[in-house]
Order: sequence, then structure tokens, then C-alpha cells
Amino acid sequence: MLARLSIRDIVLIERLDIEFAQGLAVLTGETGAGKSILLDAFALALGGRGDAGLVRHGADQGQVTATFDVPKGHPASDILSDNDLDDTGEMILRRVQLADGRSRAFINDQPVSVQTLKAVGAALVEIHGQHDERALVDAVTHRRLLDAFAGLDRDVAALETLWAARRTAQQALDEHRAGMERAAREADYLRHASGELKKLAPQDGEETTLAERRTVMMQGEKIAGDLRDAQEAVSGNNSPIAALAAAVRRLERRAGSSPTLVEPAVKAIDIAINALEEADQHLNVALAAADFDPAELERIEERLFALRAAARKYSTPVDGLAALAAKYAADIALIDAGAEQLQGLEKAAAEAVKRYDAAAAKLSIARAKSAEKLNKAVNAELAPLKLDRAKFITQVDSDAAAPGPQGIDRVEFWVQTNPGTRPGPMMKVASGGELSRFLLALKVVLSDRGSAPTLVFDEIDTGVGGAVADAIGARLARLAGKVQVMAVTHAPQVAARADQHLLISKAALDKGKRVATRVEPLADEHRCEEIARMLAGAEITKEARAAAEQLLKAAG
Repeated sequence: MLARLSIRDIVLIERLDIEFAQGLAVLTGETGAGKSILLDAFALALGGRGDAGLVRHGADQGQVTATFDVPKGHPASDILSDNDLDDTGEMILRRVQLADGRSRAFINDQPVSVQTLKAVGAALVEIHGQHDERALVDAVTHRRLLDAFAGLDRDVAALETLWAARRTAQQALDEHRAGMERAAREADYLRHASGELKKLAPQDGEETTLAERRTVMMQGEKIAGDLRDAQEAVSGNNSPIAALAAAVRRLERRAGSSPTLVEPAVKAIDIAINALEEADQHLNVALAAADFDPAELERIEERLFALRAAARKYSTPVDGLAALAAKYAADIALIDAGAEQLQGLEKAAAEAVKRYDAAAAKLSIARAKSAEKLNKAVNAELAPLKLDRAKFITQVDSDAAAPGPQGIDRVEFWVQTNPGTRPGPMMKVASGGELSRFLLALKVVLSDRGSAPTLVFDEIDTGVGGAVADAIGARLARLAGKVQVMAVTHAPQVAARADQHLLISKAALDKGKRVATRVEPLADEHRCEEIARMLAGAEITKEARAAAEQLLKAAG
């Protein structure tokens, strides 16, 4: 429910803070006092259309804040969750309207889009008036109201699940059929290409591996000759190792007679021989590494040529050949085994349709029965509202050939305003005054189902008086027993039934240079005076005060 409404610098309102309670709150005041301004400001906080003209003259911006107490599990909480917004149980909707036409929206002090603010506002408040069509113009809303009245929300949710399963099964079937048709058109080419690629058997990363191996082998081919020449020089027929070894042996035999002359030379020659032998070992290792089979190099080059030729032929990178081969093989398998799989998908789709159709038909029957009950309940409310010759009709048109997530039914509220006239859609047939009363009767019947927690009625009693106004007041009071109701009214019979009475007036400021709209909660004695004014007009008589007291007493 709406707990507080704070308005700053909107049109004639400079600063206004109103506390609201559960039950019926009425807003009264003379014409032009600012009742419409108050509702426009409230609508702005709920995501209504912004306008620079709403900002009070001389101010840079206007601001409206609406604070709601929201029970756990309310649909508005789901909207906050879907938008990653904090939900503390208290929802604060704030709208800032700038004088340059721009506006900003906030929920719980977190910036949001106007669309998000509007979605949350619509879940929390419904504003209805003679010219307000939002609750009635969309037939989808009528279907939701009927389902709420009948308690069919779970059935509808279950049907939506079946509809999603039906669509998924049909989509799988359609995709499989399209794949089979595509494969069948290209069957000869696919079989040839699949066979060719299967024979080639490309592997992921094969081109890179082969190219690297080819490079190593070609580099080895160039250096192998030089390595062999070096090895021949070190350890071949012309190697100095044998001669040096013989020289060492001869010198060693002379070492006994002249050691100081021989030993240094022998030592140096031994080092040279060891170095040559070590070099020979390194050359052997290098030759082993550089050695390759020319036939292997030829095979590598032929493989690379075959892979790159296939890549050009099939317009794909060499590394994409393996995936292409798998795709072609799958398409061939689809042709060969697709008929059997198609039968399975057709069966699954048919079963999904069957389950949906059965549930939709059952839901349609339930809606038709509930429509009769809704008609009876609403029509029972019409006579006291001076609509005793009118008739409310819930038109349910079922078409199994046009299914949807919520079933096969189109629900629309129709009325017949007089016997003998042709019934038609409520929005087209009912006049402004009739429309508001039809709506009130409908909302009374649906008060605890399919309704926002706060309902606002803007002058729905215009053009009626006496018993009809009293009947409207009685129904608003009944409605306020289950939801919070706010009513802008000129009818004293309605005002007398209020739990909270707010008087809207204009006050002169700055020695009459400007005016501002004010809202004042009225206590019992002041309520009597205001209701007397509503009865009598400009001059309040004793008779008017007595009549006001009688209305308050009867309402109490």
C-alpha cells in the first residue's frame, strides 16, 4: 500500500508530504484547487510521462517520491529482482523532473530506467477515471482478470510450460527437416567430398607439424656435407691423430734421458689428441641429428601439397579440413539415418501438441464456466449503480487454430447498456460515466484477486448523485476492506464513507503574488464542514450541516 507521498516543486505544489493509511482515502476540494495536479504528480512517480511544464515556475526541477509497504512475494518484488535492485520490503519510487524536459527515475535510491519504474508502478497502483482506459483497453488484461477471478493462474502457468515444450519440440523437428532437405539436395557432392576427405584423413594441427619437420630436415641437408668433411679431417684417412700418437710414443721413449725437454711437448700433444677425439664425438652426434631419409622428406612435401590443395578446393584453412570432414560425414549420416530420427522427432512434436491441446481445451472450459460466474457477480452490482437495465458480458472466443502461451481463448469484456441494443466491447459501448461504474462493479468483484494493492479512482462519481453516489461510496468502502483505495470525489455521499479525508485547497503566498496547493487531513468536525460545503456550495447552511452530520452518522 501507499504509505507516503512527497511532492516538491510540481506546478502549484511547493512542498507537500502526505501520510496514507489502509482503507478508503478521499480527496475533496473546490474545482481548480489542485486535485488533478496531485494525481499527475503521483502518476509521474509511477513512471508516467514527464513534462517540463510540471516543474513549478522558477524552480530548476521538481521531484515526487512515493513510498510503499509491499508484502513479501508481491509481483513488484520480482521486477526488482529481475533488474538486480535491492528489495527491503519498503519500495521508494522517486522521479526527478528537470526544467529542461529531462527526467531521472530511482527505486530505493538506485537509478533505473523509466520503463522499469513504470513496470513497478503498474504492479503497485491502478489509476482509473472516466477517461482512463489502461485497465480495460487491452483484451490481454481481461483474460488475466478472468483467470484471477477463477483461480486459474497455476493452470495458465502450467499451460505456458507446455507451450514452451511444444515450441521446442517443433523447432527441433523443423531444424532436422531443414537439415535433411539441405543434405538431400547436395547428396552426390557430399558423398564425393566426404569420401575424399575421409581418404585424406586430415588432422588438427597437422600442417604446422609437417612444416616444422620439413624445415628441420632441409636445414640438416644443407649442413650435413660440411659436418662429414669436418669429420673426415678429424678422424678420416688423413687424420693427424695416428701420426701424433706415434710421435708421442717415440718422445716417451726418450723421456728418461731428457725429461725436461720431452715431457712438456708430450703433454701438449696429448691435449691435442684428446681435443680431436672430443671433436669427433661432437661431429658424430651432429651428423646423427642432421641425418634424414630423403624419401621421408618427399612424403612430407607430398602430404603438405595434398592438404593445401584440399584446403583451396574446399575454401577452408588446412586446420579446418578435419572439422569439415566431420560435418560432411554428419550430413551423410543424417541422410542415411535421418528418416528414423525424423520419425522420433515427429512423434515427440505430436505428443507435445497433444498435451498442450488437452490442457488448453480444459482451461478453455474452465474459463467459460468462470465467465458465467463473473457475469453474475458483476451484474449483481449494477442495479444500485443506476445500471439496472445494463448487462455485463464476459465474451470468451475460443479458436484452437490460433493457440498461444495462455491458451486458445480471447477474453473481452462487453456490455449491453439497454435492452434491445447490441452488446459490444465495454470501451466502445459505455459512456464515460457508465464506464466508470462498470469498472467499479468489476473491481469490487475482483477486489482480492487480480488487483493492484492500491487503487485510485478519479471522479468516477461525476454526473451522479443521491442514491447512485451513495452506492458508489458503499462499493468503494467495501473495496477498501481488501485493498487501499484513494478517490478524488465531488460527491458528499462518497466523502462521508472515507477512513481518511484530505482537503485540497489553494493558499495565497507572498501577499497574494502567487498561490500554492495544500493538502490538509480533516478531523471529524472539519469533515462535517467540508461535506456540508459539498452539499450546499458557496454558502453553508444549517440544513447542509445537518445533512452532513446525517451522512457521516449513516456511514459510521
